Parts: sequence; structure tokens; C-alpha cells
Amino acid sequence: MDIRVLQYFLAVAREENITAAAESLHMTQPPLSRQLRELEEELGKTLFIRGKRKITLTQEGLILRKRAEEMIELMEKTTSEIRSSSKHISGDIYIGSAETDAMRLVIRTIKSIQQDYPEIRFHISSGHAEDIEEKLDRGLLDFGIFIEPAAMQKYDFIKLPAADTWGVLMRKDSPLAAKASIRPEDLFDLPLIFTNQELASNEFAGWSGGEYDRLNIIATYNLPYMASLMVEENVGYALVLDKIIQTAEGCPLCFRPLEPKLEVSIIVGWKRYQVFSRASEVFLNLLQQDITLNIS
Repeated sequence: MDIRVLQYFLAVAREENITAAAESLHMTQPPLSRQLRELEEELGKTLFIRGKRKITLTQEGLILRKRAEEMIELMEKTTSEIRSSSKHISGDIYIGSAETDAMRLVIRTIKSIQQDYPEIRFHISSGHAEDIEEKLDRGLLDFGIFIEPAAMQKYDFIKLPAADTWGVLMRKDSPLAAKASIRPEDLFDLPLIFTNQELASNEFAGWSGGEYDRLNIIATYNLPYMASLMVEENVGYALVLDKIIQTAEGCPLCFRPLEPKLEVSIIVGWKRYQVFSRASEVFLNLLQQDITLNIS
């Protein structure tokens, strides 16, 4: 399967029209149509539903679009790494991160690198642990930032000298807002919004003294911003990490830590036996130095 043909396929998927796709590719329509037919013949599947004015993807076409985007992204990343392997250090570093205030240390490292290596570019995406892990395994990310507990058996990793604190995000007009901290019995029977990370359930099972089943979880979230909107609209109370959602003056929300205190560590991981680009080596070395300075 030619990468060029995949680029043609993605152009048609994006434009939803053969003529428009051909114009964006600076080619004529007949050879583009021929390439697409040959692609379908090669795969033995119909990729497009060809309407009079619009082309849509079949289920197989949707699968190919996702994989083709990943393949092209990986190709561009590899090309960038090879080009940056000279004495002049440049290139792209891809980082997937859970939403955590501990990311500040990584950001400070990025700032230092930008001062010394202005041609190193960083691409940071937020996501949950499973998404980050999948992209790490496929080579689409160089580093992943995870919140413990996390399954790190197949990765090398370092811990950041920081910890995040679990608590409850609620409206300031909630009766619970008068409390300085929240105990398990305060939450029983209340409508709760919880992370969809399975490993976090084990942490809360211990925190709740074995009464996790008494927590009334009515909804789950991937990233905490959506949870904050649900809290603001009075859907329920969200169990979140501190400092992710702003609760400054003028905001209708507030955060209260759990009691007993429940903290989690933050981990930076990468594939074992990974061959780093020079840019990635610079980042990892400086991050490790910054961690050492913060610990000492």
C-alpha cells in the first residue's frame, strides 16, 4: 500500500468530493478516481459510498482513515527524526499527558530547551491512560505522562517530584462546601461523577473503607473539564484531582480535598529499548536533571 495513495484517500475523505480533492492535490480527477478504485481492489473492500454530490466513507473506509492518519503521522515523525540526526539538533517531540498540575515541571523543562534549542518543537496532547498507552505502543508518542496507579510493566519510567491530591469538585452553594475536607460518609447516596479509569476504582475502594459500592456514581468522565460542566449545571459532584479546574473568585465551583488524604504520583514513561532521536535525548536528560534539582 503506497503512502501516496493513502494521502489521496485522506484528501477524498476530507473533501467528501472527488473534484475538490483533486484540486487540493493539484491533479486531475480521472487519475485520482483510478487510484481509489485500485486501492479498493487491493483491499477487496468498498471504501466509499459515492453519492451525486457527496462521497461518504463505509465502515471499512472509516477504519482505513484512522489507520492512514496514524501511518502518515508516524512517517512524518520518522522523517523529522532522521533529518534532525546531524550535529544541529532540531526535530519534534510528541508527549501525551493526563491532565495534571505536575505537568508544570515538564513545561519548565520545555521552556529551558527552547532557549538552547529553538528548533526543537513540542507537540502535547491530553488524554486518558489507555489512549496514551496505545499511541506510545504505536510509536506516535515519544513520552507519556501517567497518573498512578498505572500499568507500567512494559515501559521505562521516572517519577516526577510531585503528587496530585484527590478531592470533590462541587458548587459553592452546595451544603458540602462548608466542610474543609470530605469523608466517605459525606458522599454516600450523593450523585457522583467519577473518572472512567478502572485502576482508580481500586484506590477509592481502599479510601472508602471497603464501602465503595455505596458511592452513587451516576456518570463518568474522560477529561475533567467535562466533569466540571456537569457540576456547574448541578448534575452532581465530581471526584477530581486538585488544581486542574480553576476555582478562583467569580467561579461557581470549589474544591475540597478528601479525608483521609488520597494522593497519587505522576510518572513519565517511554517504550523500553526505544531508540530516541537526539531531540528526545536532550529532553529526557534535561528532565532528569530538573527532577534531581527539585528533589535535592
